[in-house]
Amino acid sequence: MIEVKSLCKTYGAIKAVDDLSFTVEDGQVLGFLGPNGAGKSTTMKMITGFLTPTSGTALIDGIDVVENSVAARARIGYLPEGAPSYGEMTVRQFLTFVARARLIEKNEVTESVSRVIKKLNLAEVRHQVIDTLSKGFKRRVGLAQAIIHDPQILILDEPTDGLDPNQKREVRGLIRDMSKDKIIIISTHILEEVQAVCNRVMIIAHGKLLADDTPQDLIARSRYHNAVSLVVKSAEKVASALSELPEVARVELNEGELTLFPAGEGDLFGAVTAEIRENAWQVTSLRLEAGRLDQVFHSITQGGAST
Repeated sequence: MIEVKSLCKTYGAIKAVDDLSFTVEDGQVLGFLGPNGAGKSTTMKMITGFLTPTSGTALIDGIDVVENSVAARARIGYLPEGAPSYGEMTVRQFLTFVARARLIEKNEVTESVSRVIKKLNLAEVRHQVIDTLSKGFKRRVGLAQAIIHDPQILILDEPTDGLDPNQKREVRGLIRDMSKDKIIIISTHILEEVQAVCNRVMIIAHGKLLADDTPQDLIARSRYHNAVSLVVKSAEKVASALSELPEVARVELNEGELTLFPAGEGDLFGAVTAEIRENAWQVTSLRLEAGRLDQVFHSITQGGAST
């Protein structure tokens, strides 16, 4: 378990993290969201013992990261922002160095290095100097060093930064596989990543915790939850007709797309599709909205209502 207790970090008059408290348990993949400068990376650094809090603390399996930083860090795999490494080493040399630093048994080092090279698809660059790697490969080397000692807790700061779509998919699959018996905290600004791999989301801004919920329940706060969107010929005429339906609270037309917002508990989607069939409207696209996480995020971090 991770227990964060009244964590604060100040720089002069600036409060980067302001009285943050939460717990994370086995099997949870926590998405840590916030705008730039919200305090995400600062919080990650304090939890992992790389930055001393101004006040408060974090416990890693009951071990205080302030009072016993080395023992706490031994239980964590950490991918920091920028994934710093020894650029003059080859990938295999660097991972071997990390394995030894993590006190992996001497007779298990080679196997541990080979395992993470395979997991992160680094075989083709295993003998290449790190400074010559692309940003995507450097990020994968950073992930490899974070998991080489098979920690129970993983803290990943922007884990898919710099990866192409295929690489992002691979890494997200790896995170899902590892989440079955680990605690994983992911600091990210990529909302699709949260929906893809996280089962819990925390949103912070100005160092304060503003929301803590599941991705599904956050999305359900969206004003678009259960709305119907469609692209149709003669959109203004169709909008006028559909606005008369009792299931419709209001209609918005934006760049040729109609969005219909539900009124009460009626079947909005059913009512709209019935009207489309009856009037033989030429519809290009039609969808029932689950909700939009980007709109909820914007509303929460800008201080407005999220519904």
